[in-house]
Amino acid sequence: MVKDFFYSLSWLFKEVLFFPFDLLRTIQLDSWYLANIVSWSFILIGIAGAAYWLKKLKEFDDNDEENNDITSHSFLK
Repeated sequence: MVKDFFYSLSWLFKEVLFFPFDLLRTIQLDSWYLANIVSWSFILIGIAGAAYWLKKLKEFDDNDEENNDITSHSFLK
């Protein structure tokens, strides 16, 4: 029974969950850009997140909402 569980788990990973990566591996010889679409999408998401974060930091800095005192945190006393 335990053996069947691990074999089914192995089948799940090999045939179902790793299928997109197997597809990308076969595509890599035909098109470098298409094979790296996952990496490029993560890079674009990271750039968009960093731009949003910097925009929000600028908004808070312009509104003077941040306490810049030296005593704003107890560990800085």
